[in-house]
Amino acid sequence: MDGFLASHVVHWQAQAGRHDLPWQNTRDPYRVWLSEIMLQQTQVVTVQAYFSRFVARFADVQALAQAPLDEVLHLWAGLGYYSRARNLHRCAQDVVALHGGVFPRSAQQLQTLPGIGRSTAAAIAALCFGERVAILDGNVKRVLTRYLGFADDLALASNELRLWDLATELLPKDHLLRNMVRYTQGMMDLGATLCSSKNPACPVCPLVERCVAQALGSPEKFPLKTRKLKRSAQSIWLLWAMTDDGAVWLSQRPTPGVWAGLYCLPLFEDRQTLQAVVDQQGVHSLRDLPSFKHVLTHKDLYLHPVLLRLAGHQALPLDGQWFGAAQIAKIGLPAPIKKMLQVGKACGSDHSRSDVL
Repeated sequence: MDGFLASHVVHWQAQAGRHDLPWQNTRDPYRVWLSEIMLQQTQVVTVQAYFSRFVARFADVQALAQAPLDEVLHLWAGLGYYSRARNLHRCAQDVVALHGGVFPRSAQQLQTLPGIGRSTAAAIAALCFGERVAILDGNVKRVLTRYLGFADDLALASNELRLWDLATELLPKDHLLRNMVRYTQGMMDLGATLCSSKNPACPVCPLVERCVAQALGSPEKFPLKTRKLKRSAQSIWLLWAMTDDGAVWLSQRPTPGVWAGLYCLPLFEDRQTLQAVVDQQGVHSLRDLPSFKHVLTHKDLYLHPVLLRLAGHQALPLDGQWFGAAQIAKIGLPAPIKKMLQVGKACGSDHSRSDVL
């Protein structure tokens, strides 16, 4: 293949690509790695604030490796896909323990670290060290399949591997330390800004004269991936046990499972089971608060909070312990639970109000 794609993407990125994101304009693998992990399944506008908070607290991989996992999960709360945060922490510890605190320079070695797959490894190696390796995230798949007219179904692993091979063939072949950075960033920028899923800005795209999908008049048909995720729904009852001094009973969620590793109100599959646990305490002053829906990627959670007020810090027949406000501020909580507790605190001690949520 000729160098049209590579040369045009490199030139376009220098002139019109994104240059103001907080993880750009650096060859620091720590910051590039952190951004790549955060950007998986998450929009740039959301990641920016989290990224800034993370690097302010954990300036380098050593600081992240030494931090308690609870603190990492606390800063991650709200980004979702919490396995990413757990792998992030494990990866930092491995970089320190196995590599002397220095990230490996090759994509092949980077893939041996927790949470780093082929595309993430390639992004770090290309952006930081100029290695000639291809990334294939969602944005790049869209650009490449449209440019090539690649109509094979990416739900099949064999077809995705073919696209990987084509992506590698199209990479720059010279001045790699400079061009691989521009090209890799440029492919991501094109997918994020011009070659969007709907209504792509084809007239101003630097690849328009060679783009097969545009010539066919059907760019929005690419990429093809037939297998669709099935959504499910689940109802969960939450025991919101609170003492008069504002302490809340929380337990750490098991791994694997929803909100794994985070601290949460005790969860129950039905109202009757929750009631039976409370009855063991000889307490019956429960109050059902308004239920609400929390949307995960593959599932809708219907959450039903049930408030239990207790005078003192008596033990409950459940895993967990009492947490005061100062402790809660330092641990990882699922986003909807964190919001509930914040709203409850803002409403003061009168939780009989119907608008507590």
